[in-house]
Amino acid sequence: MDQQQIIDYLDQHGVKKIKFAFADIDGILRGKVIHRRKFVEGLKNGYGFCDVVFGWDSSDELYDNVEITGWHSGYPDATARIDLTTFRQIPWENDFPFFLADFSRSDGDDLAACPRSLLKRVAGKCTDMGFHAEYAQEFEWFNFRETPQSLQEKGFRDLQPLTPGMFGYSILRPSQESDYNNDLFDLLDEFDVTLEGLHTETGPGVYEAAIIHDEILKATDKATLLKSAVKEIASRHGILATFMAKWNAELPGCSGHIHQSLWSPDRSQNLFYNADDTDKMSPLMRQFIAGQLHCLPHILPMFAPTVNSYKRLVEGAWAPTTVTWAIENRTTALRVINDTEGHTRVEHRVAGADANPYLAMAAALASGLYGIQNELPLDVAATEGNGYENKENGILPANLKEATQAMKESPLSAELFGEPFVSHFTATRDWEWRQYARQVSDWELRRYFEII
Repeated sequence: MDQQQIIDYLDQHGVKKIKFAFADIDGILRGKVIHRRKFVEGLKNGYGFCDVVFGWDSSDELYDNVEITGWHSGYPDATARIDLTTFRQIPWENDFPFFLADFSRSDGDDLAACPRSLLKRVAGKCTDMGFHAEYAQEFEWFNFRETPQSLQEKGFRDLQPLTPGMFGYSILRPSQESDYNNDLFDLLDEFDVTLEGLHTETGPGVYEAAIIHDEILKATDKATLLKSAVKEIASRHGILATFMAKWNAELPGCSGHIHQSLWSPDRSQNLFYNADDTDKMSPLMRQFIAGQLHCLPHILPMFAPTVNSYKRLVEGAWAPTTVTWAIENRTTALRVINDTEGHTRVEHRVAGADANPYLAMAAALASGLYGIQNELPLDVAATEGNGYENKENGILPANLKEATQAMKESPLSAELFGEPFVSHFTATRDWEWRQYARQVSDWELRRYFEII
């Protein structure tokens, strides 16, 4: 729908209010419900939104080390702009009209902290280079028979999973929770976040959903909306869903794998596919992979943004630890899937479910384009066998502090995303690490309290 069609729709259906939201630096949706009149009035010049939403963390604690906003600026309004192409209705809220927004500007002077604006710039560069980027993200998450209140009351301990035991790809478990399972599939489809597949993974109460691929900005909008929508749908069934990367050290973590391919502008040809190549890989695909491997250690926090992210990136836990690639190998950072031309793609397996989809997708595409632009040779051999053992091309930083420092000091990260974004983002990750370092854990108490 164009602007007039949307206004006509609101008039015809007597809609008095709409909801809009945008993703903060952590990928969390922040937004408002506004009156129809305010919505229409703001279509030209945008909507004032307190810029504290980019000046605090996921717990609304104010950063002490960012320049974009703070006490020094007085936390003024920034201008959010609704993207009318994102119009959809929330089926579990009586078709409530909903839009996504960002902090982009027509003159290109976007708010450096806005993740969606960053992705739009990277996607625009991809288009300018003559490529159509087709992307999709898949997520794993754990489900519990809990509420926000019960989590607090229990101190996040002794939580009841939706179903017991390890039962990946189960037909039985979803059937036992058919109302929830069917609502996920059907309501997400009505919300224009259509799933390709939904199944249980190995672990108590864990699900995996793959979203049908789309143009990169639309795909990332859908990925961001899925995480929030799943939580809302689950709540209506007395279920609490978490996309935390590693909630339990004894169980597999939650991934957010990114599937990516480049096509001709008319989408008629998969530019990653070469029928004459032994591995069916085009030179463009090899450059793309080379770029992603080269850039990965410099931009890891965009795929692994929390302290907890690195608890997932451990050997033997279905998440990569080395800078590797291979064909159909789930132990490497990049997995090539090339059974047919239509399916040929690169699966980026580093991102966790806790990653901000806009930043993870931007990092994936920008690093691939870097390889193409610089015609990087894929001189890293495809891994044979266990990728955890192949450390010849390097290993991933072991924690958020190490990864953040590498990104902060890297000229490459600033080249890819601009110094203002890198400065702000790494400051927020440094803050995240310092909040963690201040805490005394249960493990420390058990180990040191009596004996030392």
